[in-house]
Amino acid sequence: MELRPVSDALGVEAVGADLNALAPDEFDAMYDAWLDNHVLLVRGQELTDPQLVRFTQRFGELDDEVMIANALEWGTQEPGVLVVSNVVEDGVEIGILGSGEAIWHTDMNFLEKPTKASFLLALELPPTGGDTGFVNMELALKTMPSELREKIEGHSIKHDASTDSSGYVKEGFEPVTDVTKTEGAIHSFIRPNTETGRETLYLGRRRNAYVVDAPIAESEALLDEVWKHTLRPEHIWYHQWQVGDLIVWDNRSTMHRRDPFDPNARRIMHRTQVNDTPRPAA
Repeated sequence: MELRPVSDALGVEAVGADLNALAPDEFDAMYDAWLDNHVLLVRGQELTDPQLVRFTQRFGELDDEVMIANALEWGTQEPGVLVVSNVVEDGVEIGILGSGEAIWHTDMNFLEKPTKASFLLALELPPTGGDTGFVNMELALKTMPSELREKIEGHSIKHDASTDSSGYVKEGFEPVTDVTKTEGAIHSFIRPNTETGRETLYLGRRRNAYVVDAPIAESEALLDEVWKHTLRPEHIWYHQWQVGDLIVWDNRSTMHRRDPFDPNARRIMHRTQVNDTPRPAA
């Protein structure tokens, strides 16, 4: 196994790794590289759902609860594995998120304790489109102008729980008309990574976000300024998927989004995630 950076912004590839036969010292090196580079790519993996779960559990406690509203409809026979797909069989969607664009977001940002890491395994892919972008939020904070950092230090964002990563209102929620009254957790703009202790910028997602206790106009202006800085190209890497790719991203230090693709083309991914708990001893 060789660990190679995939971009100047973030990401590391574990070249030659077999996740079904990974020695403890190899996993330790992979895990440390993941912490330092925020996103891990492993290509050419043929994993069953139980094998995907076993690898996921090496990072922490498997989240086998419902990941999003009514996600039980789109699970697999293996607890904790969710289908991400646009495929319709016998008139029934087999997965979530369809074929449209997914906006920049952090998974489960609307919870008091968001997920630690997310895993996505490519099983079927369209010929073009569907690339996934990742933002290095630790780097975005490091490169932030001092005057902008001063504006956000000590302040928090209320993270709206009403929409999914495609921007659609979730079942059981009403469209937001007043951002000061959204339902969701409150998190500081600047948060330490719970493992590394390194500071990172934490935005969650833009839609319906609110800077706590600020007038709405000031909140909107500040969020727009921070997002403009965050999404500078030098903070971002886009991954072009191949079948057998497994991507693991650190949800505490990244945001991600998906490009749209032809809705008539099949795209099937299997997804797992771990709670923000320490990884188990080898």
